[in-house]
Amino acid sequence: MRHVIGMGVPGYATQPKASGDIWIKSVMDEYPGIVILGPTASGKSRLGFALAGLFQGEIVSCDALQVYMQMDIGTAKASLAEQTLVPHHMLNIRYPDEDFSAGDYQRIARQAILEIRQRGHLAFVIGGSGFYLRALIEGLFEGPGRSESLRMRMRRIIQRKGPRILHRALQRVDPPSAARIAEKDAERIIRAYEVYLVSGKSMSWWQEQPRDALRGFRWLKLGIDLPREQLYRNIDRRVEEMFQAGFLEEVRWLLGKFPRSSQAFKAIGYRQVAEYLEGTISLEQALEETRKESRHYAKRQLTWLRSDRNILWLDGQTGFDELRQKASALISGFLKP
Repeated sequence: MRHVIGMGVPGYATQPKASGDIWIKSVMDEYPGIVILGPTASGKSRLGFALAGLFQGEIVSCDALQVYMQMDIGTAKASLAEQTLVPHHMLNIRYPDEDFSAGDYQRIARQAILEIRQRGHLAFVIGGSGFYLRALIEGLFEGPGRSESLRMRMRRIIQRKGPRILHRALQRVDPPSAARIAEKDAERIIRAYEVYLVSGKSMSWWQEQPRDALRGFRWLKLGIDLPREQLYRNIDRRVEEMFQAGFLEEVRWLLGKFPRSSQAFKAIGYRQVAEYLEGTISLEQALEETRKESRHYAKRQLTWLRSDRNILWLDGQTGFDELRQKASALISGFLKP
C-alpha cells in the first residue's frame, strides 16, 4: 500500500495556501525526515529510491561528487528515469572544475529540504558522506579562518614529498580526522592540519562544539550493515560494471572539456582512468587501484558512520524485499503521532 504523505503527514495538520489548490503542512511540531546511510556499494540508493516512492518522498543526495554535472557513471548517479519517477535534489549543480564545500552543501540542501516540507512531502536524505550529513543536520563548526601563508607552505611540501607526509603529521595531532581523510586528499589534509596549527586545537575537537543545527525537523536514521567481505564483493562488482557501462568514455569526454586539475580527476575512479588515458598506468592497474581505493573509502565511511549512535542499523544480508519491509515498518512507526 502506498503511504500518501503529500495530503498530510500522519500526526500533522495540513492547510491550503491562498491559491486553494496546493496543500502545505502547518508546522505544529518538528517535521519528520528520513536518512538512509551506508558505505559505497551497500545498496542505500536502491533502498532509498524504493522507500521514497512508497512514502511519496523526495530524495536529497548526500554525496560529495553527485553534485557535479557529467559525472554520472563513476558516481552511481540516479538515472534520468529514476529522477523522473522520484524528485531528486543536489544532483548536477556544479561543473566538474568548480569547488564545492560542505558549507555550500549545507546551504543548498537545507533550502531543498525546507521546500520539500512546504510541499507536504517527506525528505529522504540518501548517501554515504557523514561529513555532509553532519553539516546538513547538526551544522558546521565555527573554526578558525584560513591562513594563506600556511597553505602555501603545506602545498609546497606536498609538491615536493607528496600528501602522505602531512597525513602522517595529522595522525599525530588529530587521529579521528586522519582516519576519515584519505592519504591522497591533499586539500582536506591541509585544512585539518591548518585548523590545528592556527588554533592549537584539532578539527575533531572543533567539530564537537555547538553548531548552527537545522531546527524544526526530527530524523530517523537508517543504516545498511553488511559483512566486510560482502561489501568488498559489491564494490568489486560495481567497479566492473562501471567500466562496462562506458566509464572510460565518460572520463575521456571530461578530460576534453575540463582542466586536469579539476575536482573530477581527484575522485576515486576518475583519477585512475585519467592516468590510464594519459598512458601512465595500464587498464588493469586502473581497475585494481579503483577497487582498492573504493574499499579504503568504504572503511573511512564506516568509521565516520559508526560514531553516530542515532543510526539504526539494518541487516543488509536479509535480501532486498525483507530489508525494504523492515525499513518501511520503522518509517511507518516513526511517522505515527
